[in-house]
Amino acid sequence: MSGGAGEIFLAALKAATEEEQRAGWGDLMSGEQVMEAMERLLTAPHPDRGLEVLVRDGVMEQLLPEVFAVVEFGEGIRHKDVWAHTKQVVRQAPPRLIVRWAALLHDIGKVPTRRFEPGGQVTFIGHPEVGTRLFDRIARRLPFPGDITEHIRFLIASHLRAAAYEESWTDSAVRRFARDGGDNLENLLDLARADITSKHTEKVRRGMRQINLLAGRIADLREQDEKPVPLPTGLGTALMERFEIAPGPGLGRLMNALKAAVEEGDLQAGAHFEHYLDYVQKHDELHELLKDFSS
Repeated sequence: MSGGAGEIFLAALKAATEEEQRAGWGDLMSGEQVMEAMERLLTAPHPDRGLEVLVRDGVMEQLLPEVFAVVEFGEGIRHKDVWAHTKQVVRQAPPRLIVRWAALLHDIGKVPTRRFEPGGQVTFIGHPEVGTRLFDRIARRLPFPGDITEHIRFLIASHLRAAAYEESWTDSAVRRFARDGGDNLENLLDLARADITSKHTEKVRRGMRQINLLAGRIADLREQDEKPVPLPTGLGTALMERFEIAPGPGLGRLMNALKAAVEEGDLQAGAHFEHYLDYVQKHDELHELLKDFSS
């Protein structure tokens, strides 16, 4: 290193914020001080510039060798410059600590998983899973707050899932994705957006569109799921038994009339069968529907 750790971190923070920085850090920093410095750097306006200072002055190699391994990985090889990509993802990610830590670490699993396939293709199969194991190693060395460790781990493991979205996904698949995301859903979608770094404008546009479509579908399904079920399951059978009617247009018309009554506030949604049966019994116009359509 060209200076003490504290001095280097202050230089990195100056590069990341474009302002002079102060902190009571010495040449040897405690784990807690390192985490404080990384938090300030990662959430700064220009974190990529600060990261370059850590690389240049030797801190990254000592602090995060898993990240340092990415720095010259792929230079001149048949795939994108992973370090340049990583810095761009960090810069594009919202300045929330969990998301930016995940952005910094999301591709560290590419180093041990790179394979050159026949025909010139390069693959990184399983790199999210390998990346989580490398993060576990990092989390044993550095005192990550317990409440963010699992969140970062989840984001590294899942960072490719949103980009895989297709409009052919079933509603069940979309609900499962949202359920798996849990409290990290917004972070996962934001990381996926930040992970789009192509030089081709149309490719970026398509990638953003797919993720935004997924987010919109999740919102629509949540709104739909939050609406109370207007009529209880099995009401049709109960109506047929009470009023001795057969399945057919009459029953369908009666069910639609009951749904309309729920929407207008004349009936409760999702109540017991008797609530609707009594309503039908008391309204002659509904009986007329049955006479007209149950034959």
